[in-house]
Amino acid sequence: MTGKGTKNIPAHLQPYISKQYYHRYTPIEHAVWRFVMKQNHYFLKDIAHPAYVNGLMDSGIKTDSIPKVDDMNTSLAKVGWGAVTIDGLIPGSAFYGFLANRILPIATEIRNIQNIAYTPAPDMIHEAAGHAPILLDESYREFVRKIGEIGSKALSSKEKLKVFMAVRHLTIVAEDPNSTSEQVKEAEIQVAEARKKVKGLSEADQVSRLFWWTVEYGLIGEVVNPKIYGAGLLSSVGESQSCLKEDVRKIPFSIEECTKTPYDVTKPQPQLFVCESFADLVAEVDQFAATMAFRKGGTESLDKALQTESVATMAFSSGLQVTGILGTILKDKKGEAVYFRTKGPTALSFDNKQLDGHGKVTHHKGFGTPIGRLKGNIALEDCSLEQLRELEIIEEKAAKLIFQSGVKVKGTVKSILLAEGRPILISFKDCKVTYKDMVLFEKSWGTFDMAVGAGVTSVFAGAADPNNYYVFPLMEETEEVVEHQSWNELETLYDEIRSLREDSNWNEERLTQVLAILDDQYPKEWLLRLEILELYKLHHSGHPQIALIEERLQTTDWGSSVKQMIQRGLILIDNSK
Repeated sequence: MTGKGTKNIPAHLQPYISKQYYHRYTPIEHAVWRFVMKQNHYFLKDIAHPAYVNGLMDSGIKTDSIPKVDDMNTSLAKVGWGAVTIDGLIPGSAFYGFLANRILPIATEIRNIQNIAYTPAPDMIHEAAGHAPILLDESYREFVRKIGEIGSKALSSKEKLKVFMAVRHLTIVAEDPNSTSEQVKEAEIQVAEARKKVKGLSEADQVSRLFWWTVEYGLIGEVVNPKIYGAGLLSSVGESQSCLKEDVRKIPFSIEECTKTPYDVTKPQPQLFVCESFADLVAEVDQFAATMAFRKGGTESLDKALQTESVATMAFSSGLQVTGILGTILKDKKGEAVYFRTKGPTALSFDNKQLDGHGKVTHHKGFGTPIGRLKGNIALEDCSLEQLRELEIIEEKAAKLIFQSGVKVKGTVKSILLAEGRPILISFKDCKVTYKDMVLFEKSWGTFDMAVGAGVTSVFAGAADPNNYYVFPLMEETEEVVEHQSWNELETLYDEIRSLREDSNWNEERLTQVLAILDDQYPKEWLLRLEILELYKLHHSGHPQIALIEERLQTTDWGSSVKQMIQRGLILIDNSK
């Protein structure tokens, strides 16, 4: 990969990166790509935001063939971004993590021809034809980076994880050509059942909705005459047209309305939100971030982390960061947290770097610590070593700390860890920690490492130093073996027509033979007929075969969705001669 390169991608995101096996794309998949891209270039030029139209031309994305992600990466590198390939749906924290690091994750699969108008599964058309071009706009990509940053830190819930798994299964089933309608229906039911079990609206839910109604399905400009900028709309041949009709309600954009409004990935959206400008989106998302746990901290944020039952990081006012699964919060009579404990492997960090000797091995059973000021309204993190001595907190000396909350720590100071000249961690031996009539730590348990901090200032999903907290499989560079491709008859016909078009050859006899094969073996094959019609009109506009192909395309009972695609294809051919 060129451009940003995988070496600059955080280690915790690299396991989600896959390869683009470009030679595996079939001639039919290239034809699907070409059809959608030609549609976008023609039909979106007047209804999409200028940033998209300009980006479509400046991004270097080709119309006639599926792009290589390396080429897209090089193009985005010009504006400080990059692109990597991923394998379909990935966890939200990872997806947003890529965006926060200015990297566009791209699913390299291509929707099948049955889902050419729209697919709920991430694919190359959605990522490359939808997301990438508009990222060349400075104010827009700053918005995407910001929403990536808050999304990567948003706290979720265990029920939400089950929804993700159900949606992932649905997208796989929906895109699999071998799936039956019963299997798709069953997958949809599983998604609905998983969503029923979600209680309340987590931060991750709110960010997901915000992302959906902006980056995926956003409109911009005036409510009465908006332009499209959402990638979900830009990559949907059908909905990019229907979304601007009067039966789709247009709502002035607001964070509150977006985060209150659920969405369904399997259906056209009944309402859309219209923002005034990308600059407004950036300002709004900044205000929204101020309401989140990673900015607010405090007991409310700890409660959110407790409900996730997932890895989170609790940052103290001293700068010390505790990463683990929060298991217990003790509160005073006012409901304020005075002590918390994690369960299972925990790591301590400062400035997002794990502290030596305080990784998951040391704290494999969890980590507990008081929160707050000492009696006398003393914030330990504000104390110098001299002031600590005045408080009789001296290495190898006995000490007794009494917090305003009533938590008591009594033991021998083993060590004091400083950062930037101030204490962030005090370790005790022969220590006992109590709160009211509860014993929180016994002398026989070993060393008591106490976080220094008058308060918890930030709580966010994931690890402070993910590259050290998580265990990653070794990434081995293997040389790609390009195996010989074996195409079926229909794929071979597509490839042959593509060669005739690209080489500007005119072979009337062969075109007649191909049409005969289609009539005999593939009566429902509409896209290849459109490509053949395009060749006839380009090389022999008065040929009688044109009328026969058009009659076949317009009179066959294709179904409403395919019929719409055919009509748009015919319009495009007539206007691009």
